[in-house]
Amino acid sequence: MKKDKSFKVLVVIVGIVFVLAVVSLLAGDYLAATFDVIGIRIAVLIVSFAAFVASTMFSLMVYLHNKTVSKINDDSNRRAELFRELQFASSNYSIIEFNDRMLIYHESERYIPRFYNDDRPTFHMVQDTLDMEKEVDFYTIRIPFKVIEGKTAGKIKLQKIRFEREGVKFNFIPAYGRTETQGYILYNEQTKRNNLIINLVFNKDSGYFSEEELNKFSKIKIFLSVVSILGVKIKGISELYFTNPTIIEGDGLHTYKINSANFSLTQKPSIEKLEYGDELI
Repeated sequence: MKKDKSFKVLVVIVGIVFVLAVVSLLAGDYLAATFDVIGIRIAVLIVSFAAFVASTMFSLMVYLHNKTVSKINDDSNRRAELFRELQFASSNYSIIEFNDRMLIYHESERYIPRFYNDDRPTFHMVQDTLDMEKEVDFYTIRIPFKVIEGKTAGKIKLQKIRFEREGVKFNFIPAYGRTETQGYILYNEQTKRNNLIINLVFNKDSGYFSEEELNKFSKIKIFLSVVSILGVKIKGISELYFTNPTIIEGDGLHTYKINSANFSLTQKPSIEKLEYGDELI
């Protein structure tokens, strides 16, 4: 709007100068007779100024044309870059499926201090009702998974885990207000399978888990994001349904056979910045 107004003003001024130049040329004899040599000089000055304004207008039009072409090229480059990113993301994502059985057992004593000592502990999720003033328990869940489509999974991040037992829901979230925490991927050389490992922190009196009893969880829902080794990220929800849970006496190992597993995509593939923080060191 502002540029259009300035352009109109410039056109009006150029028009006025052009009219004066034409009048000066037609009235050259009159000016020479009236003002002698000064009149001719005035006419030449006006014509010269008109020529200057004309060259300025031509340069301005060239500038505006080049600016328009530059904007078109920039827009085309952005569109091409976006297309390349979408094409890369659409062919390099990773979708996983949990299978076989889920194991729940006591977390190793070696890793419990990391939860207290680290400002932003990874590989841990806490129950949403956790009270650190009360006695807490540390358990680990291990779930085998396989890539059913796409590239090898490089990272698995969890936003929430929800266990269901007899209509009661137990929610686990990242600690200290974080939006997600990273799960640990362990490759088992014997079974030739990858396992997702995450540690759970909860109060002993929360009713979530008892080592001596058979905790009959019917379903868990895992809100997660999977990042392939090429840095393409997807988000989804994995639902696991269990049958015939078992417990090994004295070992504290609880086994849940996965009867069915469903994965729902909640966010399309996107390229994630490959930046690793101090929490992985």
